[in-house]
Amino acid sequence: MTTRMARAFDPRRAGPGDELAELTGWVWDAEPRSVPAAPAARPLGPVALTILGLGGLAAVALVAGFLAFVAALDRSERVPQGRADGIVALTGGAQRIGDAIDLLAGGYGRRLLITGVNERTSRDEIARLNPTQRHWIDCCVDLDYRARNTIGNAIETRRWMRHNRFSTVAVVTSNYHMPRTLIELDHALQGGDRIVPHPVIAEGFDGADWWHSPSATKLLASEYLKFLVAWVRTRFETDPESSRVAILIGRGKPVKAPVRMVAEPLLRDLR
Repeated sequence: MTTRMARAFDPRRAGPGDELAELTGWVWDAEPRSVPAAPAARPLGPVALTILGLGGLAAVALVAGFLAFVAALDRSERVPQGRADGIVALTGGAQRIGDAIDLLAGGYGRRLLITGVNERTSRDEIARLNPTQRHWIDCCVDLDYRARNTIGNAIETRRWMRHNRFSTVAVVTSNYHMPRTLIELDHALQGGDRIVPHPVIAEGFDGADWWHSPSATKLLASEYLKFLVAWVRTRFETDPESSRVAILIGRGKPVKAPVRMVAEPLLRDLR
């Protein structure tokens, strides 16, 4: 890098093009000037290197866990292995409800609990969406309006099972939601009951080609993080109904009402 400096005009050193300098009495010279080198970066200390190393390992473990989570998801629906006392369907898609009613009609359970129903959704509305299953909806389907998340679904399922004295339950929910559902149910039931998973494959969701779909990638990543949180939380709490974390996530403590209030009254009993 060079800089131009002014000096007094000397006619003895004048050259071509110095007419303006002769008039003003000054001439500009280009003189080299050295630029100081940038200070060398300080090497990272052992503490910083350790933190970076642990952060890198954590990132690798997180990505590897996510890939394993996706790879373990069911790619196709299958008939439950064996029958259960009851069937539980978690709301979140009309296909889940339809599949659960089909299982009930097929004799895979004696009663069906649909948990997490919107307060504006009635039994008649469900029957309208499943007109060929009206008989089963009237006789053997219970509706839970209290659960607002997966923790609440597990709590209401436990109450329903205790009320009906069921020891086995078939669980119907989306395939990507099933891992977290099983963690919450197993925690709520304390491992004393048998859970039969029945994952539903949502239409338009391709778990085998998820990386080509930003929406599917976002959905799976979100569910994976929720799964990790649920896994960690259930390692440190004894009962979801008394857990402060569960209360915070559920925005309020679960209502400890009599079990008969869990489900909407049935229209008639199965004869």
